[in-house]
Amino acid sequence: MNEKLNIFGVRHLSPGASYHLIKYLEEKKPKCILIEGPSDATELIPHMAQKGVKPPIAMLGYTTELPIETVLYPFAAYSPEYQAICWGMKKKLDVRFIDLPSDIMLKLRQERNREGTDEMAVDFYAYHNGLYDKLATQYEDTDYESYWERNFEHNLNEGVFRDGLSYQSTQIREMVVEKEYEAVPYDFSYNLIRESHMCREIERAISEGFAPQDIVVIVGAYHVSGIHSGLAMTDSELNKLPRATSQLTLMPYSYLRLSSRTGYGAGNKAPYYFDLMWKAMQEERLEDLSAIYLSKVAKELRKRGDNASSASVIEAVRLSNALTSMRQGSLPVLRDLHDAIVTCFGGGDLPSVAEAINMVDIGTAIGSLPEGVSQTPVQEDMNQELKRLKLTNYKSAVAQELTLDLRENLKVKTKEAAFIDLNRSTFLHRLKVLGIHFAEQARVSQDSATWSEKWILQWTPEVEIEIVEANLKGETLEIAAAYQLKEQLNECTDVSPAAKIIRQACECHLTNIFDNALSTLQRLLVDSNSFSETANAAHELSVLIQYGDLRQFDLEPLVPILQQLFLRSSLLLVDAASCDDKAAAGVVQAINVMEIISQQQYDVVDVETWQKELSTLAWRDDLNTKLSGVAFSILLEHNLADEDDCAKEVSRRLSPGVPADLGAGWFEGLSGRNRYALLSRVSLWKELDKYVHQLDDDEFFRSVVFLRRAFGEFEPNQKNSIAELLGDIWGTGAEATAEALQTELTESETAKLDELNDFDFEF
Repeated sequence: MNEKLNIFGVRHLSPGASYHLIKYLEEKKPKCILIEGPSDATELIPHMAQKGVKPPIAMLGYTTELPIETVLYPFAAYSPEYQAICWGMKKKLDVRFIDLPSDIMLKLRQERNREGTDEMAVDFYAYHNGLYDKLATQYEDTDYESYWERNFEHNLNEGVFRDGLSYQSTQIREMVVEKEYEAVPYDFSYNLIRESHMCREIERAISEGFAPQDIVVIVGAYHVSGIHSGLAMTDSELNKLPRATSQLTLMPYSYLRLSSRTGYGAGNKAPYYFDLMWKAMQEERLEDLSAIYLSKVAKELRKRGDNASSASVIEAVRLSNALTSMRQGSLPVLRDLHDAIVTCFGGGDLPSVAEAINMVDIGTAIGSLPEGVSQTPVQEDMNQELKRLKLTNYKSAVAQELTLDLRENLKVKTKEAAFIDLNRSTFLHRLKVLGIHFAEQARVSQDSATWSEKWILQWTPEVEIEIVEANLKGETLEIAAAYQLKEQLNECTDVSPAAKIIRQACECHLTNIFDNALSTLQRLLVDSNSFSETANAAHELSVLIQYGDLRQFDLEPLVPILQQLFLRSSLLLVDAASCDDKAAAGVVQAINVMEIISQQQYDVVDVETWQKELSTLAWRDDLNTKLSGVAFSILLEHNLADEDDCAKEVSRRLSPGVPADLGAGWFEGLSGRNRYALLSRVSLWKELDKYVHQLDDDEFFRSVVFLRRAFGEFEPNQKNSIAELLGDIWGTGAEATAEALQTELTESETAKLDELNDFDFEF
C-alpha cells in the first residue's frame, strides 16, 4: 500500500480514539475519508450526519428471505467512525465505507452457521481475549479494560494514541494469526477477505483521482497491518463471493444493548461512563470525570433512599485517586471508581451499590432518528402510528404503564379522540401478533373480558429489529399482522389455535382473517375429539363474546359455534378422565375453563349437560381419582351434593380398602377448589382424620406424599384454620394445636421428611 496513505487504527467504542482522530483529521485535512463498514451502506452516511440524529444508532443489514439473518453496526456519539462521518460531512468531503458489502457478509454468516463453527469460534475468541488480559498482567494491571483506560483513554498527548495502539495491535496480531489459522480457518480467511476488499476500495479511491496523502483510512487497529499489506481483491475474486438478498436500514440503538455486559462483543462495559468521558474530553476537563461520575452514582443511591452525602463523594474521589496512584495511573479508571464506591458508599458491600453502579455505567439512553431517515415501510408505519396514537413519549428504554379504556369517550369532540384507547389497543395487539415486544399485556384476566386493558411499554433495539423483520410480511402493521395470522391459520389442525386466531383477528380488527378463521374452526370442529382443545377453544370465543360491540365487531356468528364447542367438550369429559395423573393436569385446567364459561355464558350454553357429565365423573370409581375429586368439589359449589353426600363420599373414597395414593389423590382434587368452603365442613376433616389413623406405615407414607402436595397449595391462614379444626377434633385445643404445628421441625422430624422423599412407590 502507498506509504503516503494515512491510516488511523481505532477501537470502535473509544472516546480517546475519537479525540485523537479528530485532531488527526484537522492536521491532515483530507479530501476523502474511508471507514471500515459495509461498502453498500455508504448511501446511509449523509443520513447518519443529518441534523436531528441522536446516537446511539446502528446500521442494520438483514436478509429479505426467511430465515432472517442480521448484522449490526452500532455507533455511540463517541465512536470514532461516527465522529469522522460528522466531521467529513460538515466539511463536505467524500466519505465512504470500504468493508465487504452487507449482502456478502450476511451470506458468509449463513454459511458459517450452516457449517456449525460457532463452538470453535468461542474457543478462539477466549484465546484472543486472553492475550489482551495477559498484556494487562505484564503491566501489573488487574484487567485489560483498566490497562486500556489508563494507557490510552487518559493519554491525551498528540501522536501517542495512534502509534501506541498501532504497535500493540501489530504485536497481538502476530501472536493471533498462527493460532487463528489453526483454530478457526473461517475467521482467519474472513479477516483476509475483508482486508483485501478494503484495499480494493482504497485503490479505487486513488484511481478516481484522490492522492494517497489526501486520504485518511479509519479501521479497527487489528486491521492496520493487513491494510498495509496492500493485497487488493480483484474483480474476479469479488464476483466469486456468495451474496444473499438483503437490505440496509438505520435504527435507534441503546446503551443497554451497546454494553458488552448484554452480549455485544465489540461493546464496552460502561457506555454511559464513556459518554461522560467523551464530554469531559471535549470540554478539556478530563480530570473532573471521577467527581462527575461519583456524583451521579450518589444521586442514584439517594433516589433509592440511601444516605450518599457530598462528604462521601469527596472521600470516594480521594480514595479513587489514591488507588490509581498505587497502580501508576494519572487518573482513576472505572475499576478504581467502583472500588471507591463499594468502600465509601457501600461499607464494603457490593450488592448494596451494584444497581446504582450499573445505572451510571450503562445508562438508559436510547437513540433517535428524524422522521423519514432510511426507514423500511413498516418502520415508517410504526412511527406514524405512534404519533397518531400519541404514544411517542412511551418510546423509552424505561418501562412505563399504560391503562386503556376501550369504551367511547363521550366528552371529546372528534371520533379519533373518542376511540383513541380502542385504536391503541388494536395497534398494540397487532404488535403482539407480530412478535414486536414494545408492549406486554399485564394482568390479563382469564375469567372475563372487560373494557379495561393494562400494558407495559418499553422500547429496545430488539424492537427495532423485530419491526424490520415484520417488513417481510407486509408494508404496514395491519397487512403484516393479517399475513402472520393467515400463515398460522393455514397450519391449524386443532380447534383451540383456530379459536385463538379468531380472538386475535377481532382484537387486531382484521375482518377478512376473522371470517376465514371462523370457517376453519367450523371445519375442524367436526372432527374434534380432544376435551382440552375443545374447552380452550370455547373459552377463547366466550371471552370474545363478552366484548359485545365494544370492539365494533359483529360477534353474533360466534354464539352458535360456542354452543357447539361447549356441548362437544361436555360430552368428551368422561372419556378424557380415563387418564394418568400427568395427563390429569391438563384436564383439570380444561374443567376450570368450562366452569368459567358455564358461569359467564349460562344463558347461552348447555349448563345442564355439563353438570350432568360432572356428576358422572364425580361418582365413578374407575376414572382418575383426582379428576373425580375436582368434579365433586364443583358439585358442592353448586349445591348439587349436600353435607351428607360429602360425608359419605369422603368415607367411601378414604376407606381402608382404597389404595392410599388413590384416596389421597381424590382429596387433592377435592381441595384444589373453593378451599374456604371445605374448611366449614367439619365432617370432611373427621373422615380424613379417621382415614389417616387407619393406615399402616407403608400406606401412610404413600398417602402422606399426596396429602402433603395437596396441603402445600393452601395459604398459611388456611393451614392455620385446618390446624384449629383438627385441634377441636383431637381435643387438644384449637389454639394450642395451631401453635404446635407452626413450630420449627426438629432434627428427627426433618429426618423423617427425608425418608419420605426417598420413599419407593413401586414397593
